[in-house]
Amino acid sequence: MPSNKKEGIIYGVFMCTGMVLIMSFYNTALHGFSSVTLGSAIVQLIVTFIVAFITESLVEPIARKLALSLPYDKSKKINFIVAMAFCMVPMMVLIMSVYGLILTGLTTGIEGSIFSAYLKIVGLNFIVAFPAQLLIDGPISRTLLTKYIKPSAQLAELKA
Repeated sequence: MPSNKKEGIIYGVFMCTGMVLIMSFYNTALHGFSSVTLGSAIVQLIVTFIVAFITESLVEPIARKLALSLPYDKSKKINFIVAMAFCMVPMMVLIMSVYGLILTGLTTGIEGSIFSAYLKIVGLNFIVAFPAQLLIDGPISRTLLTKYIKPSAQLAELKA
């Protein structure tokens, strides 16, 4: 887990990159790969990453505060990780699903009511986002942070 602001930003970049890739692939698979070109996919990934990173930057402090207020054994790091996922993922899904609804409306159109389309998107996104964050992206991001960023940060501190 990040131990300072710089590591927090780097960890956020890792998490957003992973989740944007996973969720973009998943949502493209739901709507069909045939209508996607390489250029449009790259542009969409970049725009989605920017929106997700800004959203994550706003949601993370709220989720952290909420996770720390929950009653659990805070001496175990895994408990905090799970608590953060339970607080962070629903908020991110609710917000990013608005973005997904807008994107769907612009690309393929929305059938029926906007509210029912939004609820469908939220449900479909949550069932993938939560396990992806807990089982794939979170562990990979923590490993990358621990293996590559923290050692270089510790070396920089020793040299100073």
